[in-house]
Amino acid sequence: MRLTGAEILTECLKEQGVDTVFGFPGGAVLNIYDALYKARNEIRHILTSHEQGASHAADGYARATGRTGVCIATSGPGATNLVTGIATAYMDSVPMVAITGQVPTSLLGKDSFQEVDITGITMPVTKHNYIVKDVKKLAGTVRDAFRIAAEGRPGPVLIDICKDVTAAYAEYEPAEPLKPRCTVEGPSDVQLDEAAAAINKAQRPVILSGGGVSISGAVSEMLALAEKAMIPVTTTLMGLGSFPGNHELFMGLVGMHGTRTSNMAVSETDLFIAVGARFSDRVISNVQRFAPHARIMHIDIDPAEIGKNVTVHYPLVGNIREILQGLCDRISRREKTDWNRRIEQWKEQYPLKYEMNGRLRPQYVIERLYDITGGDAIITTEVGQNQLWAAQFYKYTRPRQFISSGGLGTMGYGLGACIGAQIGKPDKKVINIAGDGSFRMNCTELSTAVEYKLPVIIAILNNHVLGMVRQWQQLFYDGRYSATTIDRGTDFAALAEAFGAVGIRVTKPEEVDAAFEKALASEDRPVVIDFEIDRDEKVFPIVPPGAPINELIEE
Repeated sequence: MRLTGAEILTECLKEQGVDTVFGFPGGAVLNIYDALYKARNEIRHILTSHEQGASHAADGYARATGRTGVCIATSGPGATNLVTGIATAYMDSVPMVAITGQVPTSLLGKDSFQEVDITGITMPVTKHNYIVKDVKKLAGTVRDAFRIAAEGRPGPVLIDICKDVTAAYAEYEPAEPLKPRCTVEGPSDVQLDEAAAAINKAQRPVILSGGGVSISGAVSEMLALAEKAMIPVTTTLMGLGSFPGNHELFMGLVGMHGTRTSNMAVSETDLFIAVGARFSDRVISNVQRFAPHARIMHIDIDPAEIGKNVTVHYPLVGNIREILQGLCDRISRREKTDWNRRIEQWKEQYPLKYEMNGRLRPQYVIERLYDITGGDAIITTEVGQNQLWAAQFYKYTRPRQFISSGGLGTMGYGLGACIGAQIGKPDKKVINIAGDGSFRMNCTELSTAVEYKLPVIIAILNNHVLGMVRQWQQLFYDGRYSATTIDRGTDFAALAEAFGAVGIRVTKPEEVDAAFEKALASEDRPVVIDFEIDRDEKVFPIVPPGAPINELIEE
């Protein structure tokens, strides 16, 4: 059949099973939006308040569902407003297709109105990107983009479409979605045998479970391996939920804000097994003194990550689920060892703790949220102290339950991601843990949540400062608080009401439960809870910059 480029685009989205797109219209995408209007009964368009909100919502939708998120923006500033969200998805391996409008082909390269080279701008932060100048190539490009976004290590792909292409006609033939290709061969039997022998031989093994475990759907295989060999497990920030947070083998986070148990275990292990993790600086800190007694096993689908930051003795590149299954079939069953008992003693001796001292403590807020929700909510976060309190004091027991900007550390991410996650998982309660600094950045997305009657909860841990930066200034810059006080008199509860949401203010510990219960009862309105906490609250433990991870500062 003969269709316009815009109609071909919408048909290709339907081919891919896309039911929701997030975006903001503009001149270069008017034809696309006209086609979306005609397809509105099949593809739901969520109009965000800002293009960055659209990219974060598509990201949150993808992380919560495991499906590829889609966002749309016009040319020029609309496209550049997507860049931070695209980079966020790239750093955390999130499948996303970003569609941008571009000036007509006849105006390319002439500094035309709202023209930017968005493919050049996003090249470092996409798996691949395209500029479409021929309508006959549009369908194939869209199909390729979705395949690339999802295959191997997932990530964002951008399609830039010239406006005249969306108006031009071409023949369209429906097609089945392209199957993701196998990007690596996988380890040999010899490699698996050697790795299994190393696990059987190890006296003090430790597993690091990263975000790749959840992405690859290997959670049950991870659990089976750990339980069969009785191996203690720690996680990265992105790995939360890839191993049950309430399991006896779980030790908590590792690295800069890891538990003392995890960091001591890694510092004394003789076999460190990293699965779907990239050895970021927040995990390893001082690389020369990281796991100094250990042989390193690294399991990942991306060969570029092997040996990038640490020396690896057992590299296993391939599908994580298949590799873990192959290892589990080869290893010996082990009962509880002295190493396990030692870990248990550390967990009892060095728990995460805080003192109430009559104050409203952020750790208490998160713990009460966990208890009241029964640990079943999807948690999104902003970035900073709020993110780490949410990571430490809420127990994540399943994949895709903790949604946060880990690699890029994007302030303003959480509310958009919360909206996307709630739309993707309407049967779940989705709660965004925020700091006041991050919330200010994209708080206009409250109007999006209100318009679409989303019962999301935004819990602001409000200390009137840029908390994590202030913490560093106090600990490492002799208390020189340069540009980190943001006590501007904003009443967030009143702001919520102005947007049409529910606003609640909490100043005392005894008010916490009632606030959460009221918020959880809301079925069609977002709720903002402003928790007033002290400006000198800190995240502990913390590893000083340049120190090995077993040298922690604790409260």
